[in-house]
Amino acid sequence: MFLSVFDLFKIGIGPSSSHTMGPMVAARRFLDEIATGDWPRPAGARVAALKASLHGSLAFTGIGHGTDRAVILGLTGETPLTVDPDTSDEAVEEVKRTKRVAPAGHPAYRFDPAADLVLDRKNPLPGHANGMTFSALDADGRVLLRRVYYSVGGGFVVSEEELQRLKGAAAPDAGKGVPYPFASAKQMLAMAAKSGLSIAEMKRANEETRVARDELDAGLDAIWAAMAACIGRGLSKDGIMPGGLKVKRRARAIHDKLNDEWSRNRPNPLLANDWLSVYAMAVNEENAAGGRVVTAPTNGAAGVVQAVIRYWLHFHPEADQPSIRDFLLTAAAIGGIIKHNASISGAEVGCQGEVGSASAMAAAGLCAVMGGSPAQVENAAEIALEHHLGMTCDPVGGLVQVPCIERNALGAVKAVTAASLAIKGDGTHFVPLDAAVETMRQTGLDMNERYKETSLGGLAVNVVEC
Repeated sequence: MFLSVFDLFKIGIGPSSSHTMGPMVAARRFLDEIATGDWPRPAGARVAALKASLHGSLAFTGIGHGTDRAVILGLTGETPLTVDPDTSDEAVEEVKRTKRVAPAGHPAYRFDPAADLVLDRKNPLPGHANGMTFSALDADGRVLLRRVYYSVGGGFVVSEEELQRLKGAAAPDAGKGVPYPFASAKQMLAMAAKSGLSIAEMKRANEETRVARDELDAGLDAIWAAMAACIGRGLSKDGIMPGGLKVKRRARAIHDKLNDEWSRNRPNPLLANDWLSVYAMAVNEENAAGGRVVTAPTNGAAGVVQAVIRYWLHFHPEADQPSIRDFLLTAAAIGGIIKHNASISGAEVGCQGEVGSASAMAAAGLCAVMGGSPAQVENAAEIALEHHLGMTCDPVGGLVQVPCIERNALGAVKAVTAASLAIKGDGTHFVPLDAAVETMRQTGLDMNERYKETSLGGLAVNVVEC
């Protein structure tokens, strides 16, 4: 399938693209199917009540990731793009109080979250670690419609049937009807060499088969505007993040110290790393608080790409709006290759698929806007991904806070280092990006389930919750 830049970079809410945005999308999708009426049922049957169950990683870490709230909001008709983070708590409490949902275009349905939203930790669904079922019942409790959905990372949701078709495909489909349908880094480099185009130019040509150039540029600018706003909010707030761990926001205080150093012209050999880190932490603190965020490629890894773009604007005088568009297009090309051939889901392959993928995307984007050739860009992505291989996903308390926030800061630092190393070479290197991606896939298959967003191993069990 064609994977657009707007598929990789989606505006939504925190704290998790797979555990918050995905379930909200699935719930809304179930409502839409009910509304179409294009499904078999007894004559005269009417939907009166709804039920939902969460399985696998969604069940184990769903409370900490806000999955329960996301399902409730989705069943009221909300989407990640349209939901207001400032009023969502009140909407959830209203459903709990009235024990019903009344989405626009539907009658009111019985739905008591305490009884009708089940976290089933005993029965994982076979298709993916992030599985969920939705059921529509009549007034007598008979099931009229039941659907299974999987949240496969980055806010992407597929039905049971769609997942089977994807798994049955002989090879990744890079997309029909686009001029540069690369499904691997090898194909991407071959097409770049033949066409003489940059990776961003090829990705742009593919996108423009779907949207006009002005619309594409406006969409890219909107993505960066949302990213920049997220950084700004994160740098302006302090206090304790929700969830019970009592983790303090640190980005604002660090930012104030850096600004003080900047105004005093005090020498700081770690200056670039410090700014990178505070930008990334600002994003992921905002994400952890359930704020507006952009998947890049996921919420849990959203800070990496955003921090590196902000670093580009901060430290490179040649940075401008067109270069940000090229950065995003290049990063999306790399992210698409990784998603096609491995995974961006922490529940499927661990955090190597989230922060590792994000670091590879950011390294590629930065290398490109610094003038790197396609070969150097591919090298930058490989360096960044290679040095995240094997990284587990073990959030303490099931919250996207520890170690996730700092992990984004280090992912951003690695991305800039990888871009710097790659651009000082000629693009030739020992390990191809495709080999690193395949290694990540295999490592994810071998990784114990305890280390794949279940909070059953690693830091999640070795750190005493305060």
